[in-house]
Amino acid sequence: MATANPISEMNTAEPHARASLLIQLAPMPPEQLENVLDKLMHLLPVDEFLVATADPTTAELNQGLRVIPVPEANASWTFTAADFVSVYQLAQKHEAKAVLMLGRESHSLSSSALFDLCGGVVTTPNDLIMPRYDLPPNAGLVNSAILYPLTRALFVQRARYPLAVDLGLSLRMAEKLATAGQRFTAANQANALVWPLNEASVAGFIVNELDVGQRELPQPMDADLNSVLALVAGSLFADIEAKAAFWQRSRTLPPSRALLAQPLSTEPAADITPMLDSFRLAYTNLREIWSLVLPPNSLLGLKRLSITDAATFRMPESLWARIVYDFLLAYRLRTINRGHLLGALTPLYLAWVASHINITASGTESERHIEAVAAAFEAEKPYLVSLWRWPDRFNP
Repeated sequence: MATANPISEMNTAEPHARASLLIQLAPMPPEQLENVLDKLMHLLPVDEFLVATADPTTAELNQGLRVIPVPEANASWTFTAADFVSVYQLAQKHEAKAVLMLGRESHSLSSSALFDLCGGVVTTPNDLIMPRYDLPPNAGLVNSAILYPLTRALFVQRARYPLAVDLGLSLRMAEKLATAGQRFTAANQANALVWPLNEASVAGFIVNELDVGQRELPQPMDADLNSVLALVAGSLFADIEAKAAFWQRSRTLPPSRALLAQPLSTEPAADITPMLDSFRLAYTNLREIWSLVLPPNSLLGLKRLSITDAATFRMPESLWARIVYDFLLAYRLRTINRGHLLGALTPLYLAWVASHINITASGTESERHIEAVAAAFEAEKPYLVSLWRWPDRFNP
């Protein structure tokens, strides 16, 4: 029989500290941990926050700091279902009003960024604080090519990094994510990804994005592109499938924010030859698989790209949007094995990256191109909606 609160059944009789803000820190080397704690102690009165960390020496090294010892977390580069379940249990137990989750490499966040993240959920009515990172032009391109434009078009949110590695949560947002996470943990999928921005959108919660400047992003332990792309794209595709009733309805995108001028990069453009070689080889070897997923017009566009020389290689934004949408549809319909499907997406993503590098090397700011890609996803959304509702309208 289900209990009234399925998230946790905790012993509330034991004494515990209370604070307005619970700050959960991802595992990190001792010197990085000390750096983060020093910044926090200079920013906030120590009686206003609690720190949850797996490092047992934290309290000893920082007199006056209130520390909650937690079990060693999984060595994931981003938050997982188990993380959200755990942090909500802690927030409940210690009667915290808000939660700040700081991921690996959080020592690279500036003091002002940490202050803004803390204040974003404690002193405002926001439910979800999403950081906007200032990254190098060619960093985080899986996010720029797929995660950001898909989330923006379907969930009508402009947050630039929907899989951010730092999050500010109201208590009800933490509960919402814990509920979503528990569905995975109950199915023995504790390391599954949860998409906070999508959950907040469906719930109608208040989302805000804060500029936090430069940050070092943690890298997956398995840095193989095929594995990373399959993990994040597959997880997002599954979440989109689960929330189809929400995103098929028409909504208005919030006003755009002004793009800050980007300094021109002084670094030489990356060599796109290996990317194009991979794409051209895939065009020869995977054309039969692609033909099960993509319509004739897209295949024709890829044929033209396969014989385009490197200097003039450009993938049209609309073509890329339709490719991603068609892979999303094929994922939903199980047109082919999902693992094979996501593997077949990798060389197409590399073709997009090669195009992006060429476009930015020609003088277009990276963010302007990424915004153009996101706009193309918005323009092509009716294509996705029509085929989602009536998949037999097109049978490749």
